[in-house]
Amino acid sequence: MIVGIPKEIKNNESRVGMTPGGVLELTHKGHQVFVQSGAGIGSGFTNEDYQKYGAQILETIEEVYAMSEMIVKVKEPTPVEYPLIREGQVVFTYFHFASSERLTRAMIDSKAICIAYETVEDEDGTLPLLTPMSEVAGRMAIQQGAKYLEKPVKGKGILLGGVPGVPPGRVLVLGAGTVGIQAAKMAAGLGAHVTVLDVDMKRLRHVNDIMPPHVMTLYSNEYNIRKHIKTHDLIVGGVLIKGAKAPKLITRDMLKTMHPGAVIVDVAVDQGGCVETSTPTTHEDPVFIIDDVVHYCVANMPGAVPYTSTLALTNVTLSYVLSLAEKGWERACSEDPALQKGLNIVKGEIVYEEIKSIFPDNPVLV
Repeated sequence: MIVGIPKEIKNNESRVGMTPGGVLELTHKGHQVFVQSGAGIGSGFTNEDYQKYGAQILETIEEVYAMSEMIVKVKEPTPVEYPLIREGQVVFTYFHFASSERLTRAMIDSKAICIAYETVEDEDGTLPLLTPMSEVAGRMAIQQGAKYLEKPVKGKGILLGGVPGVPPGRVLVLGAGTVGIQAAKMAAGLGAHVTVLDVDMKRLRHVNDIMPPHVMTLYSNEYNIRKHIKTHDLIVGGVLIKGAKAPKLITRDMLKTMHPGAVIVDVAVDQGGCVETSTPTTHEDPVFIIDDVVHYCVANMPGAVPYTSTLALTNVTLSYVLSLAEKGWERACSEDPALQKGLNIVKGEIVYEEIKSIFPDNPVLV
C-alpha cells in the first residue's frame, strides 16, 4: 500500500503521524511511504531521518494526498485539506466528529474511509489510541493550570504545592478516566490538595487505592460540583463519552460562585467541552476570561510536547497502520473488532452510532 504522512496544519501542531522508526517497519514489509517535506521537524525528525528508512519526501501536501492510498496523521483534516481527500481513500487520524458538523459533512461528501483513533476500542472498553494522548493531556493540564494560576497571567496567585506555613492549592478533577488519573497524579506530586469526581464507583475505588491520602474521591453530581467549585483553585475537565459530545458539567451561572482568578482547564474541549463557556483555543492564544475565571481550552494540548507525543502515538498506532496496509481496510476491520469500532464514516455514510445520533437530520445518514 502507498501510505502518506502529511505535515500537520493545525495551529502550533508540531506532532507528526509517524516516526522514522514506524516508516522503517512499513518499508521493510514492502509498502511505499511518502512524507511531506518538513513534516517531522517539530518533533525532532528531519527529512533525512525519514529517507534513511525508505520514505520518499514530497514537497507539498497536495502531492502527498494525491499519491497515497492511506493518509496517517495526527489531527482532524482542516478545511484546506477537505478537497484533497478523495473517494475510497483511507484517512486514519483523530477526528472528533462530534464537535464539528462542518468536518463531518465534509468527510461525508469526500466518500473517504474515515477511521478515528479515538473510537478504536478494545474488548475491555479501553481506547488504546486515545490513551497515550490522554495521559499527556492529563499531565499537561496541571502544568498549564499551575502556570495560569500565577498573577501576571490573571490567575489567583496560588502556588499549587504551597510552602511551609502556607496551605497548598486545591485542584478539582472532573472524571476519573485516563486524563483525570494523570492530572490527579501530577497535582498530588506537586503537593496540592486534590478532589476527583466521577459517576463510576469502580473508578473512584481505583483512584482511592492508588493515590496518596491527600487525593480525595467524591461521587459526581450537580450538588457536589456546585459545592466544590466554590472552594477550588484549579478545575480540570477530563470527561469523556466515547465518540459523543461531553456533558456540560459546569454551567455559566456556576462561574459567578468561583473565586476570581480560578482556572479551568477543559481537556474535553475536543469533544465539545464539559464547561458551558468553553470554546476551543490554540497554543498561540490559549486562554480567555469569563466572569473572572481563566479558561484554558486548547484543543491539541499534546501538540506542545511533540517529541514525547509523537513517540507515544506511534507506539500504539503502528500495529493498526501495518494491519491496514497489509490487508486493506475492509479485511483489517472485519478481522479486528477494535479497529472495526474505529470506522466512523465509510463512503459517504456515518457508521458510528454516537455520531449518527448527533446529526440525525442529515439525509445521507444511515
